[in-house]
Amino acid sequence: MESFMSIFWHSTFMKINACVSIIAVGFIAERMYVLFYRYQVNSKKFMVEVENLVKQGNISEAINHCSGSVAPLASVLKSGLTKAPQGPMAVSMGLDEAILEVSPKVHKRVGSLWGIANIATLIGLIGTIVGLIVSFSGLSVATPEQRANLLGLGIAEALYNTALGLSIAVTCIIAHSFLSGLSKGVMSDIDYYSSRLENLLMAHAKGTDK
Repeated sequence: MESFMSIFWHSTFMKINACVSIIAVGFIAERMYVLFYRYQVNSKKFMVEVENLVKQGNISEAINHCSGSVAPLASVLKSGLTKAPQGPMAVSMGLDEAILEVSPKVHKRVGSLWGIANIATLIGLIGTIVGLIVSFSGLSVATPEQRANLLGLGIAEALYNTALGLSIAVTCIIAHSFLSGLSKGVMSDIDYYSSRLENLLMAHAKGTDK
């Protein structure tokens, strides 16, 4: 069977899938950096620090504390704290608006990995079919010696196209599952701690926080 690289340079669809794989790796690397590093924060510790400042009546310092982080949680909490002087309704609306704003940023490009997986599979399938068509269409005019070479080249191209397409698809699906879990974890923390802040600010406004 022909080597992978010789088939790769011969197959247009393998080259297309190579471009698809580059896009997939770019998406995965960018999301890994954002969700694993840029957006990561010790949510419990961060919230405790904000709560302590609010209980001390130091709302402005709590806002400054949130401004020092690029994490979506900090952005949402800051929005609620900023609205604190305007009353509970304003705080609730501010938190809801902030959550709607950060949610697309957290989930950005994660869902696209499913689409890339499907595209890579279909491109691989097309490459497989084209390889078989080219292989069998030349058999009728080829000599017996050429037929074996044509058949071997066509089958190799078909199998390599299938393997490459499925490899990209599996990688994208695994990455999607992992990144989806990270993004859901970020949003879960945001939902929980934003509700906690809302209750805290309401209690603080009534003078019952402890």
